[in-house]
Amino acid sequence: MKTSFKVVIVGGGTAGISVAARLLRQSHSLQGEIAIIDPAEKHYYQPLWTLVGGGAANKWDSEREMRSVIPKGAVWLKEAVSSFDPNQNQVLTQNGTTYTYDFLVVAGGIEINWGAIKGLKEALGTKSVCSNYSFEHVDYTWETIRNFKEGTALFTHPNTPVKCGGAPQKIMHLAEDHFNNVNVRDNINVIFGSANPAIFDVLKYREALEKVIERKNIDARFRRNLIEIKADEKIAIFENLDTGILEEIKYDMIHVTPYMCSPKFIRTSALADECGWVDVDKFTLQHKKYSNVFGIGDNANLPTSKTGAAIRKQAPVVAQNLIALMRQQPMTQMYNGYSSCPIVTGYNKLILAEFDYNKEPVESMPFNQAVERSSMYFMKKDLLPVMYWDGMLKGTM
Repeated sequence: MKTSFKVVIVGGGTAGISVAARLLRQSHSLQGEIAIIDPAEKHYYQPLWTLVGGGAANKWDSEREMRSVIPKGAVWLKEAVSSFDPNQNQVLTQNGTTYTYDFLVVAGGIEINWGAIKGLKEALGTKSVCSNYSFEHVDYTWETIRNFKEGTALFTHPNTPVKCGGAPQKIMHLAEDHFNNVNVRDNINVIFGSANPAIFDVLKYREALEKVIERKNIDARFRRNLIEIKADEKIAIFENLDTGILEEIKYDMIHVTPYMCSPKFIRTSALADECGWVDVDKFTLQHKKYSNVFGIGDNANLPTSKTGAAIRKQAPVVAQNLIALMRQQPMTQMYNGYSSCPIVTGYNKLILAEFDYNKEPVESMPFNQAVERSSMYFMKKDLLPVMYWDGMLKGTM
């Protein structure tokens, strides 16, 4: 069995597959010399889960066999990484195999910590406790919303980095729209308990979303971090991050965005910064200490939102800089922090936020993207999945 590769990519998610596909397109000499290490049988297009939770999509459309997305010419090692030894150019797996590399790309994603909020893990998928961040339980979100007729609907955003920072509020907007459509909105109090200081980081989109919140009469409570759920009593306990005081909110349904962190095998490694993320130069995506290592996607310590759209701009930077390094040429590609968040504000309504490291809008459409548009909703629902499966994962966009 081959255990030494020119390039080892840890992670078969969006970032790992995209980089592998681009490398193979740009250098035929890498055929059979790229290994993708990932134990998962399935690959998921997770942005669809928001729409699944809102009853507007089928979760099975988000799932493909992992072997079907591995680029031709790459070797899939169906194993889980246990540790790195970057001084020896080695990756160790849980079954005891050691793989060596000339170059390493760390694309291990983000880990969901279901146990960090007391009571969440036990209650999830029951007693009107739901979350779109679980493929297993995402259908229960729609079941809960569809059957909800009165009371308090509570939605949360934690005090950790999360996949797609807009997702916690997207499902709230879909739920609120559904309550209107079936004429029960007047019986329901919608509360958003968010650890963030505002509804969005980028001023232009924040101002637009504040108007949406006001129009929908949503009770937005900021700097509130969920720490416990008492599912039998339907009580959520939040910490006020400004005062440290604990506050209870009585709910009738709750959608929880769980805490997230970097995967353990990354955060305990020599590749991690003090917060546990892969420590890379934010422009070149090259590791700050180990020059033959790159980090990309959710596991990197980049000061921008963790989204698939960000990875779409990071992947060509990593691939081209890596090839330049192989050829002993200067790295010329720079990532500007671009990220995008298609914020669904209801059925057939969407604000397309695009921005860079400076939290400045970097819009790609010839119109004001802070305005809710049905065209952008259909782009998210129908066009982006096609672009993902047929373009991005194949290294062509």
